[in-house]
Amino acid sequence: MSGILAGKRILVTGVLTDGSIAFHAAKIAQEEGAEVVLTGYGRLTLVQRIAKRLPKEAPVIELDVTNQERLDSLAEKVSEHLGEGVGLDGIVHSIAFGPQGAFNFLEASWEDVATAVQVSAYSLKSLTTACLPLMPRGGSVVGLTFDAQIAWPKYDWMGVAKAALESTSRYLARDLGARNVRCNLVSAGPIKSMAAKSIPGFEELADVWNHRAPIGWELTDPDPAGRGIVALLSDFFPRTTGEIVHVDGGVHMMGA
Repeated sequence: MSGILAGKRILVTGVLTDGSIAFHAAKIAQEEGAEVVLTGYGRLTLVQRIAKRLPKEAPVIELDVTNQERLDSLAEKVSEHLGEGVGLDGIVHSIAFGPQGAFNFLEASWEDVATAVQVSAYSLKSLTTACLPLMPRGGSVVGLTFDAQIAWPKYDWMGVAKAALESTSRYLARDLGARNVRCNLVSAGPIKSMAAKSIPGFEELADVWNHRAPIGWELTDPDPAGRGIVALLSDFFPRTTGEIVHVDGGVHMMGA
């Protein structure tokens, strides 16, 4: 099969619905020749059902990134699907969560903030290191962020968690470069996804894009961000690491 990911094997996390960026990254990766394995958390039967909507049904592994036992067994579980001695060429980190309390900056408890940072930022490190035994020749790690350079309305401690994610990506890029592992992020504009429904005031936040995206932005179209992820997974960026690629219609560079 031809394509920019021909022959590559990619682990994709965070697929919950077929309207998610992670689903579109998995779909485009398959269309570009990759073999894909998914991870799911909680409602595994839902993820398995969504996996059937891909061009080729992908296997699903249960993974809780806050559970060290699950992380320790991840490489073995992936190998069960890919075959013994067959490694990974790429990882898509599309994992984020903040308790409702994390969306009130002044009132949030440390417990809520700690959960948001562990699941949304530290998990990039824990997921990547769990998969390192499968990447002896190197590979590409791509995560998803929401521009943490500025303070957004309603986003609060999730914005802080995303800033931590962006910093984590840079440190991973520093420490894993010698192993030929690249680590980059796609900073995507808002998408009306399952995750968005858990953000209080999402409509107000997303409305910024209706007025400030110079090239336009569709809240219901995850495809551009999915393509950005697949591009970074490919060999077309062999010496790009620690980078944040904005796929947000240009909002990040607009002045006040």
